[in-house]
Amino acid sequence: MSEPIWTPDDNLINSSNMTDFLRLISYRENQFFNDYDELYHWSVDHPDKFWRYMFTYADIIHDGEIDPVVEELEKFPGAKWFSQVRLNFAENLLRYRDNRPALVFWNERKDRRELSYDELYDQVARLVLALDEIGVRTGDRIVGYMPNIPETIIAMLAAASMGAVWSSCSPDFGVKGVIDRFGQIKPKIMFTVDGYYYGGKEINLHERVKQVTSELDSLEKVIVLPYIMSSDDIADIPRDTSTWQSFMDQPAHEIQYDRNAFSHPLYIMYSSGTTGLPKSIVHGIGGTLLQHMKELVLHTDLKRDDKIFYFTTCGWMMWNWLVSSLAVGSTILLYDGSPTHPDDGILWEMAEKEGMTVFGTSAKYISAIEKAGLKPGEKYNLSELKAILSTGSPLVPENYDYVYSAIKKDVRLSSISGGTDIVSCFALGNPVKPVYRGELQTRGLGMAVEVWNEQGESVVGEKGELVCTKAFPSAPIHFWDDPGDERYRAAYFDTWENVWRHGDYAEITDHGGLIIYGRSDAVLNPGGVRIGTAEIYRQVEQVAEVLDSIVVGQEWENDVRVILFVKLRDGVTLDDDLRSIIVSRIRENATPRHVPAKILQVKDIPRTISGKIVELAVRKTIHGEEVKNMDALANPEALDEFKNRDELKS
Repeated sequence: MSEPIWTPDDNLINSSNMTDFLRLISYRENQFFNDYDELYHWSVDHPDKFWRYMFTYADIIHDGEIDPVVEELEKFPGAKWFSQVRLNFAENLLRYRDNRPALVFWNERKDRRELSYDELYDQVARLVLALDEIGVRTGDRIVGYMPNIPETIIAMLAAASMGAVWSSCSPDFGVKGVIDRFGQIKPKIMFTVDGYYYGGKEINLHERVKQVTSELDSLEKVIVLPYIMSSDDIADIPRDTSTWQSFMDQPAHEIQYDRNAFSHPLYIMYSSGTTGLPKSIVHGIGGTLLQHMKELVLHTDLKRDDKIFYFTTCGWMMWNWLVSSLAVGSTILLYDGSPTHPDDGILWEMAEKEGMTVFGTSAKYISAIEKAGLKPGEKYNLSELKAILSTGSPLVPENYDYVYSAIKKDVRLSSISGGTDIVSCFALGNPVKPVYRGELQTRGLGMAVEVWNEQGESVVGEKGELVCTKAFPSAPIHFWDDPGDERYRAAYFDTWENVWRHGDYAEITDHGGLIIYGRSDAVLNPGGVRIGTAEIYRQVEQVAEVLDSIVVGQEWENDVRVILFVKLRDGVTLDDDLRSIIVSRIRENATPRHVPAKILQVKDIPRTISGKIVELAVRKTIHGEEVKNMDALANPEALDEFKNRDELKS
């Protein structure tokens, strides 16, 4: 068994929320738990007890009886959680009203703003009054075409306080991408901005906003925040339009929260949409809040004094996850713009100056700053930093080495994994367990996560499909406009009845960790051998000349051959010597089966707007098939290089 790369000391373990929760359960259940693993298995075996304890431990504000916790648990989907409970999401996030900082905002220009919990409440209250005056009611859809700024959170909280449903897209979405999403749900109100900053540029959104509003017939009101300009250029927007400032010109007052059923819709989120129209996934108030409180309080060990950051846009579920930190009373650090402008260290400068305790980012970012030679631990004071979280794609073992050598030795590195589908995680960090190189620390409490082989057997130490065998509160309540839940069932329950198949190719380790090898629908199958794409990326990322890569399977002579595309450093050309280096690295550290049949150079790797590589889109392109929704891509032009390549014809 491998040795851990980091181990919590006794003080960290004893002072953690996880240990406090474990002691509570031990006392209430009169049962001694030796370690987290025993608590985990108990939580999965007794979901009604676990989620009841979690509900009370999180001190969720509500009306009604907690019991019954769950009805028809055997139905997945279909289980009913906390059917007698009524609550309001915003009321729980705005429970603190004091002078402690709630939101601290930076952008790439190093503009800084701060809002206290009291000021945040006041801003939300004024917006609630304004929305009420124009007729917003329970169940109305309110959308944000917004950057990651405080006003986006204020708008979401105002919508949630009224029982309305919130949905958002980041401003880097094109017109069709926004219409493909918002057009499905028929929003009544839209919040937007005049533009945003990225990579040293001002991107004006005015024309896009005009097109979006003209095509969304359901819109009754558009509120525009001047972000890059002070002018109020809204006269030609084809809807009833106000500026943020004029709309918010309301007296201070107390919010009258609209408490609704546990399963009342809160968020509508979207799949990436790279293979068709994005799925509109509806998440409920209670499931989202309860699951986020478990993940933030127990698995992240978040406390009132913490300052938590996640590099995200409003089009990625990590924004929704981050915002729930308000319910803990922590300070949320927001950043908008490029993570490498004006230089590679801006996020670490923010970490130092704000005393950041939790730093969240993507595996892509960690790999990129490693390639750039950045050593944040040498340049910045990161003494307050206690945890680094990573998600979006598998974090390879060498990235773990980089974090502990170049960022901070005494930090908990937690690679976490879940998705928009569950607005939360299946695998998470854990303040009481060690970190093993290349592994996600633990499965989340209450989540019956297993890995199944092709025969539907649960396996440990073997690769297979990541599944969840029991219902959980943050599963989608339904898809929008999906009679009979047909598309919902087809998305997750098409392989095994009453078992959620998540679409990850994974392995549970002997010490309870998890390794993810990529998406199961992108698994390569040369000669009938299943290969996770992350197994190849892990090796290619160690080649200094390679900045980025994507690997797909090409159907060839009644089999599948592995094709690797690489993006190289400026001035570097893919020649036979570099090919040999890549091949040797893969063969020696994986297997000969992992070695690509062809390695080809491209100028860029196509990604979704949230930064994920699009293996399925590339696979379709090299086979001459149409990629249906190019607007889901941040750089759709990158696919042109993959079309009709002569090298793939022989």
